[in-house]
Amino acid sequence: MQTIAVIGAGTMGNGIAHVFAQSGFQVNLIDISQKSLDTALATISKNLDRMVAKEKINETDKSATLANITTNTILVEGVKNVDLVVEAATENIELKLAIFKELDAACGATTILATNTSSISITQIAAATNRPEMVIGMHFMNPVPIMKLVEIIRGYSTSNDTTKAIMELAEKLGKTPTEVNDYPGFVANRILMPMINEAIETLYNGVAGVQEIDTVMRLGMAHPMGPLQLADFIGLDVCLSILNVMYEGFKNQKYAPCPLLVNMVRAKKLGIKSGEGFYDYSASRKAEIVSEQFK
Repeated sequence: MQTIAVIGAGTMGNGIAHVFAQSGFQVNLIDISQKSLDTALATISKNLDRMVAKEKINETDKSATLANITTNTILVEGVKNVDLVVEAATENIELKLAIFKELDAACGATTILATNTSSISITQIAAATNRPEMVIGMHFMNPVPIMKLVEIIRGYSTSNDTTKAIMELAEKLGKTPTEVNDYPGFVANRILMPMINEAIETLYNGVAGVQEIDTVMRLGMAHPMGPLQLADFIGLDVCLSILNVMYEGFKNQKYAPCPLLVNMVRAKKLGIKSGEGFYDYSASRKAEIVSEQFK
């Protein structure tokens, strides 16, 4: 594989484009918004600057990485003659099904189609295409340039050849691929989201405050950040969406989102990206937090 298309220029999309480009792949970053693409390139450049400052790469490496990225606002043009597409659009099943139907028609017969979904069924996404054996989950962790894990999710029809190719590709990126099967939440979020939801329930029931809950989990359980801060970092709307997928998939009350989480999302208190969640994020503090992720 040499040429990769990444669909979506948000936090995950620009991070995925970054790691592929830094590993020497040609990357077509695609988004319907030119403003989002410009922001993504600026973010990648800033993150590379941090790596230069820490002497993890040099200026030549930075220039080569940026030179490996092209942008496009038209999907059918951006996915021509690519070896792999990694979709990193909003976590919405209708949107993803529409994208994969379009990708199936626009891409060559040998192009593998991957999705960065954190919870939506790979089997369901694959069913929107005529190549279900070549559809796979490639769930990167945030921040993508730093986190080593890539959760590789096999759909019901995903072939051994496709799985092997994506596992090997993830290793070329310097990541640690871990193969899992296609059930709601996969492994990472099936374990993580109930923990976050229980932390929100603990707050909702008045057992302890935000900082107290996070302090217990950081200092008592050696977590790098508390579950409420982590929820803010992920995005409360994303947490709610994943919990809803698992609740619908398993029909088990233990996955039902806490009413406090539901109300916060309704109130647009989504965490870092909205400026307020369980914590209040000023512009300067937000920049500081993002910078900390690249230490």
